[in-house]
Amino acid sequence: MPNESKQIHVIGIDTSSAESFFEAKKNPIFKAERITGPQRILDSFKNWLKDKNIKNHKFEFISTDKLTSFIDLLKKEEKKTIVFSGGDPLWFGIGRLLIQNFPLSKLYFEPAATSFQLAFSRLGKPWQNSNWISLHGRDQLSFEKAIKKLPSSLVVLPDSNRGGAEEVYQLLHSIGLEGKYEFWTFERLGYQDERIIKINSIEDFPKDIDPLHLVILFEKIEPPIQSKDLPLFGIDDSVFLQNSDCPGLMTKREVRVQLLAELNLPKQGVIWDIGSGVGSIGLEALRISPNLELVSIDKRIGSKNIIEENARRIGVRPSLIIEDEVLNIFKENKIIPSLIHPDRVVIGGGGSNSHLIVEEVLKLIKNACILVIPLISLKSISKLEAILKPKVHKLNISQHQSYRGVSIGEDIRLSPLNPVFILKGEIQ
Repeated sequence: MPNESKQIHVIGIDTSSAESFFEAKKNPIFKAERITGPQRILDSFKNWLKDKNIKNHKFEFISTDKLTSFIDLLKKEEKKTIVFSGGDPLWFGIGRLLIQNFPLSKLYFEPAATSFQLAFSRLGKPWQNSNWISLHGRDQLSFEKAIKKLPSSLVVLPDSNRGGAEEVYQLLHSIGLEGKYEFWTFERLGYQDERIIKINSIEDFPKDIDPLHLVILFEKIEPPIQSKDLPLFGIDDSVFLQNSDCPGLMTKREVRVQLLAELNLPKQGVIWDIGSGVGSIGLEALRISPNLELVSIDKRIGSKNIIEENARRIGVRPSLIIEDEVLNIFKENKIIPSLIHPDRVVIGGGGSNSHLIVEEVLKLIKNACILVIPLISLKSISKLEAILKPKVHKLNISQHQSYRGVSIGEDIRLSPLNPVFILKGEIQ
């Protein structure tokens, strides 16, 4: 029961049945002198009063749509006040602002179902494992960080002033995960004119989408990927299985395409992909030159299983996958004799040991070979250059920067991917 001594009684309302809601709350309501809330809820309350033919109770009505003015009016004169709030006032609602401006001794909160709880109930889906994020007044990077964790479902409270659901859709597309998630919009949940739409393309967005809406992304239960439907190279990032503890940590599509071009792949031979991560570079090399023999090496625990699954997805078969520190592999001679002398080498993820790895690789190159090293830091270049220059016929350094379009309302901004430096050595 509400504490009668509390000055401000904050009542959550899910709007699913305004008439029965106001009827159930009429005791605390009629003890109040002031009724406040979003104008849409105040209008519903006034209609209820009219339908009930209640005329002799005079309330002061204040809209909460302009929050600063609302707080100032509340502070100006102490009155018994009802604050209507959509859903749970303490979940991205007015509750936080009230707590900042009034002592808890004056506040009493009574939540209803949140908008996202209503959304899950409409689709008959459990929500206990769902993640959520608000974009109201927040940088778009917060969405990128949330979705790159690859949650099974993600509730997004869009900022209607920045494009709302369309901004979320464009962000998802720019990250390359639009194929991994179902995209649902929920408008005016609980009202008679609520609308729920599954969006399959940008053309599906209604022109009259209500500002009162939210988005939920559900991970798709996808049919097995058919390798025949994939491009020869430049495969979307979303096709590859990634590490669950560091999603997004893989060579992006734009960089993979450039690295494959730099490798000038032969029709036959041995290619080493050192620090292969999810295996994307070496596996795509096999699609271009199926007769190559691929050795994938990565130290991360579980990497072998991930590379095997990605090989299955894109329809290729590496000759050898080793899950270990590469320097240990050289020391313990873990590469079988037929694969010990590479014709092409990619070295990524070496960190502070990059120069040691390059020195060991150079000892094992017996024929003409191209060695390509993608780097994200300039500090490594001079040390690697000093090692390579005496050994290679030709040494090139290039820098590559790609951008992906991200929607900003009706406009588009270009979001930069991390710049990559490519060190390429050709050995005759």
